[in-house]
Amino acid sequence: MKKVYLDYNATTPTDRRVLEIMLPYFSEKFGNPSSVHAFGRETREAVENARKVVAQCLNADPEEIFFTSGGTESDNFAIRGVAYRLKDKGKHIITSPIEHSAVLKTVYDLADFGFEFTVLPVDQYGLVDPDEFRKAIRRDTIVASIMFANNEIGTIQPIKELAEIAHEHGVVFHTDAVQGGGKAKLDVQELGIDLLSLSGHKFYAPKGVGILYIKKGTPINKIQTGGSHERNMRAGTENVPGIVGIGEACRLIMEELDEQNVRIKNLRDKLQEAILSNEALKAKLNGHPTKRVVNTLNVLFEGIDAGDAVLEFDKKGIGVSAASACKAGSRTPSHVLMAIGRTPEEAYSSIRFSLGKYTTEDEIDYVISVIEDVISASRK
Repeated sequence: MKKVYLDYNATTPTDRRVLEIMLPYFSEKFGNPSSVHAFGRETREAVENARKVVAQCLNADPEEIFFTSGGTESDNFAIRGVAYRLKDKGKHIITSPIEHSAVLKTVYDLADFGFEFTVLPVDQYGLVDPDEFRKAIRRDTIVASIMFANNEIGTIQPIKELAEIAHEHGVVFHTDAVQGGGKAKLDVQELGIDLLSLSGHKFYAPKGVGILYIKKGTPINKIQTGGSHERNMRAGTENVPGIVGIGEACRLIMEELDEQNVRIKNLRDKLQEAILSNEALKAKLNGHPTKRVVNTLNVLFEGIDAGDAVLEFDKKGIGVSAASACKAGSRTPSHVLMAIGRTPEEAYSSIRFSLGKYTTEDEIDYVISVIEDVISASRK
């Protein structure tokens, strides 16, 4: 049976070129980067070289790059770190209803410690209105966190404009760019942001390693204490193989992003056209038709249960998602789809297809050839 993976927003395979670069650091080059002897200096050099590559990829300074365990830690580091640092100035936080739970649950948790928050509305496409953002800012607003691109529907936010508004009012601006990594150009200077989160396994690096960009001068506290790692901001012995891997993945992004995006968008659009033009599928697009990352297609299929449909796709060897992977097993409607105005029934009837750099046209043709049977079986 043909196997087709269309769940790249959940995770990506580690690029073999990335894996090859990592392998020596599991056994041959195993020193602790904090050690002063040659074994430690060797791995410290590898970590710092990776930091330089990541900085180049983001148009940042290497001193602004901090390595973490992934997107969740980076989001917590950014939001909690600023909140704790600026709590005497104010305790108001702004976010959106379509954020990843790593952001939303962090904000909700801070409310238990006296912080207040505003969750901005989004329109039918999942976009935050800059005017609504401006209106939501209060004298005691200290930090805003709005994601770069949504993991379920792919919608890209007007981050540059939102950051400018935040800075007009002295508000620190963070963006969870986990779903932008490897899919869109992320230039922190152009975006004008203070903090940016990334996770390696979303762009062909391994799981368990992430990045937090912290603009120089950003008021932020450490949230993990212990040793003086990461310039005394993030305690814990560095994950050297992972850091080497995420550095190589960033290098490949700089070389291949534009070419890959053209190819992936063409495949995504081919699948989208085949689905939306087939009246038997009774399908509607979720998310913005153009302002979204090039690999993501979220579709409402009238009259299906997405959980059943995922299993029917799986019977055909096709991996898709009923919601973000972090919500798998939850029988609550997607908070993202509810926020853009879908009913619970419609949310339960929506499927996410997310393509990647290993997706082929033959695979998309195969999905198109079986999708009517899959949806029909799901409706039964």
